[in-house]
Amino acid sequence: MNKPVTCVVAEDEQIFRDALIKLLVNQWPELEILTACEDGAEALEAIAEHQPAVAFLDIRMPGLSGMDVAAASASISPATHVVFVTAYNQYAIDAFEKGAVDYLLKPIEPKRLAQTIERLQTRMVNGNTNPAVLAALLEQLGKVLPQRAIAEPMVWLTASTGKESRLIMIEDVLYFQSDSKYTTVMTAEGEALLRTPLRELINRLDSSQFKQIHRATIVNMKAVASVIRDESGRGIIKLKGRAETLAVSLTYMPLFRNM
Repeated sequence: MNKPVTCVVAEDEQIFRDALIKLLVNQWPELEILTACEDGAEALEAIAEHQPAVAFLDIRMPGLSGMDVAAASASISPATHVVFVTAYNQYAIDAFEKGAVDYLLKPIEPKRLAQTIERLQTRMVNGNTNPAVLAALLEQLGKVLPQRAIAEPMVWLTASTGKESRLIMIEDVLYFQSDSKYTTVMTAEGEALLRTPLRELINRLDSSQFKQIHRATIVNMKAVASVIRDESGRGIIKLKGRAETLAVSLTYMPLFRNM
């Protein structure tokens, strides 16, 4: 019995996610869709856990983009074949002209998906992916894709400490950590609680300053003194003027390779 071809789908818009899954089920019955993810962080962790043969990644997703996920996946799951899903027709064609990494344009046409499936099947027979080609593609996409239009980053927030509500300036936040119900906001003055989930919060933060380092943690990079790697490959962040450290999960370490 042949080993099933496994797959992770990552698309933040449900209508496109459902449409892609439906097409894959119809056109590639042997494909086992392990999980469908709503954002980049969820996708990266799913790829690290399952090591799928294929990952369909929307280029633009909340938090980590599809390009961020692909870059990290080259280290944590090097045998995974990446297919980008994009709405940027005029920019994508030139970037993907070498054909070593495939793409699908929204809305996805069944005929185009059939071509992609055929190419994937050929590549899986011929051998592993080419990290150098993927890295070159990501660099080119970073130059040609238009910057994502986002709302002005959050400047302040209101969080609670017991029965008291506190006004906290975002620049004073050292890090955010979440559990199943609440998000903890840590500042030099202590901690407070938010009811906003981490996956919603990250879309309202300045992505150049705040980085997700774990499924449950976002850190203010201005508060980071250093990042060290332990024997297991996981990272440990030391904060400026603080005794506690923050764990960077192995999944997110490739995002810190330049530090």
